[in-house]
This record gives sequence, structure tokens and C-alpha cells, in this order.
Amino acid sequence: MIIRLAPLLLALATLIPFSPPALAQDGGWRHATSMIGEPKYPQGFARFDYVNPDAPKGGTLRLSEDGTFDSLNPILAKGELVVGLGLVFDTLMKSSDDEISSSYGLLAESISFPEDISQATFRLRAEAKWADGVPVTPEDVIFSFTKAKELNPLQANYYAHVVSAEKTGDLEVTFTFDEINNRELPQILGQFLILPEHWWEGTNAAGTTRDIGRTTLEPLMGSGPYRIASVTAGSKIRYERRDDYWARDLNVNVGQHNFDAIEYTYFSDRNVEFEAFRAGTVDYYQDNSASHWATAYDFPAIATGEVVREEIENPLRAVGIMQALVPNMRLDKFKDVRVRRALNFAFDFEGLNTTLAHNQLTRVDSYFWGTELASSGLPEGREKEILEGMRDKVPPEVFTTPYTNPVGGGTKARENLRQALTLFREAGYELKDRKLVKTETGEQLSIEILLASSSLERSVLPYISSLKDLGIDARIRTVDGSQYQNRVRSFNYDMIWVVWAQTLNPGNEQAGYWGSKAVEREGSRNYAGIADPAIDELVRMVIFARDRDEQVAAIKALDRVLLAHHYVVPLFYSKAVKLAFRKSLAHPAELPYYSTGFPEVWWMNQGQ
Repeated sequence: MIIRLAPLLLALATLIPFSPPALAQDGGWRHATSMIGEPKYPQGFARFDYVNPDAPKGGTLRLSEDGTFDSLNPILAKGELVVGLGLVFDTLMKSSDDEISSSYGLLAESISFPEDISQATFRLRAEAKWADGVPVTPEDVIFSFTKAKELNPLQANYYAHVVSAEKTGDLEVTFTFDEINNRELPQILGQFLILPEHWWEGTNAAGTTRDIGRTTLEPLMGSGPYRIASVTAGSKIRYERRDDYWARDLNVNVGQHNFDAIEYTYFSDRNVEFEAFRAGTVDYYQDNSASHWATAYDFPAIATGEVVREEIENPLRAVGIMQALVPNMRLDKFKDVRVRRALNFAFDFEGLNTTLAHNQLTRVDSYFWGTELASSGLPEGREKEILEGMRDKVPPEVFTTPYTNPVGGGTKARENLRQALTLFREAGYELKDRKLVKTETGEQLSIEILLASSSLERSVLPYISSLKDLGIDARIRTVDGSQYQNRVRSFNYDMIWVVWAQTLNPGNEQAGYWGSKAVEREGSRNYAGIADPAIDELVRMVIFARDRDEQVAAIKALDRVLLAHHYVVPLFYSKAVKLAFRKSLAHPAELPYYSTGFPEVWWMNQGQ
């Protein structure tokens, strides 16, 4: 399952019993689905436990974003999409933030599918309405789904096994699948944004017919709790809460959407963005730099208590993180595993952690780092059986050598560079006039690391220095967000900085991350260009696992094989999300177990 677009969400102490989504046994109507165990909340529940039902309504929440935007169209995989559109549009189902993988009815009051999971039917709420008062219909759902698959390659891949959507009742939509027993398909169908067909097929203020296939800056209409009140192209957007929101009192919304307005201001420079927070024109700041968090908060508002700082583990409890520098194997220079492994030896994490991060970071060593799904040691039990079944297709070290990153710092870093040089020589390179060149051609190895934010340069520059010490023509290229997205979508890069965030219930999205079919699909998340039959087979084992034990074994085997191929240079991450905010902002004493709950369950104390 793809992690929700809320900011990145430690594994469970014990395995939760795995079961197909609720209702797969009898095909009857149910109010919720859960991929792991049973839904926590029963039919007719009053509210989620983590909300404050008496939270006051009011105030304007002033937020910031890095970069710019040039589109409000949430369907397209082009342009730089504005943040916050989830405030405007509802989905069929809504996830709870104190469960790993449960969803409850929002636009849809219930869901049904047969035991073989060959299809899924959603029944819409009769009271669901668009902001103009027009009812939400099955036709809207079909329109939204069809256009998402047609116009967005990521959605086309994610929902590849959903072959049709049709109206099967006045308020019912049935999705048909081209395979059976894919337990995740009914769940993920509850996640896409539902758009109003009649609005998109109408005309704008100038009398021009709208085109959902093009970017737009026209304020969109939705069925969600907020409307777009104003837009300043590329720099600012304001959302205002709708008093006439149809689902304002629905159980999945109680105690949420508490701000009268939410404004996002865009900044082209992260330092300027932080200065705006310091000056009091921004209310909330999530700090992703350990060194900045340790050194940048000695200002008056901290001393007076006007600004509060918190480190919150909740969002990372159910998220496996792989943050890495990713070489593009579509380029010949990165196809040799010895080259990719050498690039990891060149990364001195320990030196960086000491000098730049005050030793606050931990090196990532798994694609599911921080969770129970991360492989470790040597394979055992069912995981070993799976790998033995494909012994001739996977690197032999998965059976003999646990994966570890090189350990650097001081003299060890220099030893690692020597090891890197040995690997480069084995791969056909040599040092000539202090340049690392291909022996056959004399061409120097060059690597450009493409970044979307200057804030990342500080962490990459020491690595660039190490690569240059090896004789590599290494450099950083930082571009604006729009150019970065276009280059990444078309795989026009040597190496990029990537964060994959994995839920505790990985599924269909894994094919988009590592699958062969995604290598040349423009806009896919297979950034490394991985095309390996064994990995394809392991991904399908994950998707079609018959129970939780089988799923976990397949995931660990997949993790182990990905690591053994050295597709990435693993970076680092923190165990907690670091937040700074004005004291006028408040949140429940106990935040949802797997989320900060921001901004949905926070509120503003008007007297502060």
C-alpha cells in the first residue's frame, strides 16, 4: 500500500494477525476494511479516539512550503502541483491514524466484495454533495478513476489490475479486477480523489470549456471540508473552511478541520522560509535537518515560550524508510554492481554525522528500515525457503553475508576509499593523471547529483569531495522544483536523492518501485531502473501472500535481494519528527499513534 500523502508516517512489538480485508468472507456490506487484523472501530462508532470532539473552531493557520507551483489539477503527472488539495476533495474511504491499515467510509458508506476478491463495490452516501449542492454520483467516481488512469502513469500502474469501473446501482460503483485474491485492491480503491464530472465538463468564467488533461490555476470545486479562496500563482494559496460541508458531522470527521482558513506561502529558499517562521509570519515548521534543529533555535520566541518545540515518534512507528542517493542504471556507467558498491564505500556517514549532524542520525540499512519488516542477519525459516527456491537468480551473498554499510570516519574513511578504488579497477577503471577513467576508452567517470533543494547540498558536498578524491568528475546540480520533477519523470539524471516511505503493509506499489515493467514507464518510482526477474517474482509473492507470516517472509527476502544488488547508496534518518510551532496552536494530549495528526486534529487557541 502506498503511504498516505500526509507527512511521513517503528514497527509493532508483535505481529498482528493477518487477514484479508474485512468482509471478504461473505461479500456482505461493511463499513470498513482492514488489511491487518480487524478494524478497530465498529459500525456506528462516534469518532476516532485520538480527536478532541470539543476542539474550538476558528483562526487562520499560516504554513510554508519550499519551492513553487504551477498547477491545481490533482490528476496530472505534470506541472508542479500545489500543496493542500486534499482539503478540497474527499475520497471514498478515510484512513484512521491509530491503525496500521484500516479505512472507514467517507463518500462511500459501505463496501462489498466476494471471497475471491474479483471485484469490489462501493455504495455512496445519498447525502454526499459537491460544494455547489449537486449530489456526488457513481458517474463522478467512474470519471475520476478513468481520468486518473488515463492521464497519470503512476495511477495507471498502481491500479493496473483494475480493468473496469461501472455503475451497478443508483448509488453503487463496481470495480472489476483482472486477477483474483489481490487483497489490497479493494482497500486502495478507497484512496483516490473523487472529482466532479459536471464541473470539469463545464466552462470557466471566461466561457472556455475546462480540460482535465491540462494544468490549471483556476480554483477547483470539490466535496471536501475546504474551498480554494484565493490563489497567487507560484507563491500562495488560501483554503477556507466550508460551513456547508456535507460531512462536517460524520464520525470520521468529528474533531477535525478546526481552522477557519489554512494558507500556504511558498519560499524559494529554505533559509528564508525559516526566517519567516522566526519572524512570526509562519505558524508551524517541520525541521528535517539535525544540525539546524540543534543550533538554529536560539531566538527570543523560544526563550519566551512563544514557540514550542517537540520531537514526535508517532509518524515513524509504522513507516519503513529508505532514504538514499540513487544512481540511474538506465545509464551504462551504473550497470556494474561493483561500481554501485564502490559508490557506497565512498560515502563517509560517520564523518558527516559527527561534523554536520551532532551525531543525531542513524544510517539506513534496509528498504524497510525501522520496522519489523527489515531483514537482518542471515535468512531463516520461510524467508530462507523462498530464497532457496530462486538460488540461481539471486546474489549468492544473500545466503552467506548479512548486509552492512561500510563504516567510515577518520582512517576508516580513507580505507573505504581504497576499497572503492579496488572495486572500480575490477569494473574496468584506472587512475590516470588523478582521473578515474574507463581503461578501454580513457573516458573519465562523471557523476552529477541532481537535487531539488539547496538545503540538501550541505549533506551531499562531503560525498562530492570523496568522489573527487577517487578521480571522479563529481558535481551537484540544484534546480527548481518544476525542472526537477520533469527531469525525474523522464529519468534524465545520473543520481538523485530519494525517500521511499513504506507502510507495514507493502503491496501493489512495490511493482512500481522495483518492477521491470516500471523501468521505462515515464513518471514511475523505479528511480534506479531495476529490472530483475527474481525481484519481480518476490514482488508478486508480497502482493499475493496468503497470510501475514508469508507476507513478512516475502518482504524480508525482497529487502535482502534489493540490498545485495547495491542499487542505492543508503543515507540516514532520524527516529523522530522535529516540530516547532506557535504556542497558539494546540493538539490532543495523545496524538494518533501513527501520525502527528497535523493539521487535521490540531486547533487554534484564540486567546494565545
